[in-house]
Amino acid sequence: MTVTDAQTAAVLGGPGQVLADEDVRAFIREQLGGAGLDGRSVCVIVPDATRSCPLPLLLDAVHGALTGKVSRLTVLVALGTHAEMSPAELATHLGGEYEVLNHEWWKEETFVDLGTISADRIGEISGGLLHEEVPVRLNRAVVEHDVALVVGPVFPHEVVGFSGGNKYFFPGVAGQEVIDLSHWLGALITSAGIIGTPGITPVRALINEAAALIPADKLALSVVAQSGTNALHAVAFGDTASSWQAAAAVSAETHVRYLDRPVRRVVSLMPSRYQDIWTAAKGFYKVEPIVADGGEVILYAPHVTQLAAMHPEIEQIGYHCRDYFLGQWDKFRSMHWGVLAHSTHLRGAGSWDPVDGERCRVDVTLATGIPADVVRGANLGYLDPAEFDLAQYENDPETLVLPNAGEILHRLR
Repeated sequence: MTVTDAQTAAVLGGPGQVLADEDVRAFIREQLGGAGLDGRSVCVIVPDATRSCPLPLLLDAVHGALTGKVSRLTVLVALGTHAEMSPAELATHLGGEYEVLNHEWWKEETFVDLGTISADRIGEISGGLLHEEVPVRLNRAVVEHDVALVVGPVFPHEVVGFSGGNKYFFPGVAGQEVIDLSHWLGALITSAGIIGTPGITPVRALINEAAALIPADKLALSVVAQSGTNALHAVAFGDTASSWQAAAAVSAETHVRYLDRPVRRVVSLMPSRYQDIWTAAKGFYKVEPIVADGGEVILYAPHVTQLAAMHPEIEQIGYHCRDYFLGQWDKFRSMHWGVLAHSTHLRGAGSWDPVDGERCRVDVTLATGIPADVVRGANLGYLDPAEFDLAQYENDPETLVLPNAGEILHRLR
């Protein structure tokens, strides 16, 4: 086990390694101790509970390294537009008592204005896909601290390529405008076209452009987690760009599984960290590339009872391919583009025209606690979870059953 430099980031561990807790603590203590944080205020931005991450270990190590040295230490949970975490949920999630804030994205007073990215610049970043001016708003807690320290995992991601880094600011603790624009840009490229793409994708470039407006110093402890566990393969420390880049390189070797040929069906067994389809849809994003034309993805999540707890409008819009919306853009342009993006991400590739209507490449079936009429009304297939026969699918040579689905990307060689 070695500590190396990846550009300006210090890295502990790597692909195939599993780090001991004491080594992680020592690394964090050493890196934060040399980061010049004494006497400064620090806002620690962390993920919510929808990602595998040993957050209690990481926060305890950060707290131990900084308490008594920094002037103030605040934890901010990057909800994006996910549901608020209760005090009991936060205590379990964080593993201790801290000065902690939910990102209250539903309140206008949460935000400060950082400036605007011009339509011409958006055109450059997006390669001409969009030409929209976008105001940049951010949770004021980040701006009111000297240092913003991102602490969280990096995984293949359906909107940006790989998660982590500046994504914890945008969309993690951002205003709706950048969230909508960035997600719709990803939808235009398509989930299958961007997920697991290394380097600076157009959406990553947009996020970085917005992050450049943040006045606080931006640092990150970017971790590569062993999916579904509290173990870590690697930790990278540096600024939010170099730390993310180092961790994404490890994630690309750790969180991507390659198949030699497509499968007819995938059954994604969704863990309890996904509480609605808004988050459990990762069980589709991460397998769409390996499903044969005309195939099926089944999301098995009997604990899920809602399509989107915080975005009920998805029940009216339903799930459709990108071209369904583009072909009827006047009808949909006034809706939240982030919701439209989520719709396309779960429905995958397809086509639409006014004569033949919509044709999607892959069928999507929900075996959940959501009522059949709601599922079918949202343009998805329904399977009663009480009739779900796991053994039948496990014994089918044309079906791939994935436990703990949602984090490992599957691709064809």
